Amino acid sequence: MPEIEDKQQNDQDDSKYWKWGIFYYNPNDKRLLPPKRNPMFGWTVNFANPFSILLMIAIIAAIVYFFG
Repeated sequence: MPEIEDKQQNDQDDSKYWKWGIFYYNPNDKRLLPPKRNPMFGWTVNFANPFSILLMIAIIAAIVYFFG
């Protein structure tokens, strides 16, 4: 659905959804890992989605487990 993707992209670029310019917090965006403002820099976590936070914690725990 292109119109939904366009709306998500427009919302993602809106400064009101970026706390301190680095933390993406948009309760209307259900994506776990939306792209950063500049897609060349990869992906970010949507801190408004509780599953995104759990995913981030799981990744950090795996890193600590395997390399710590």
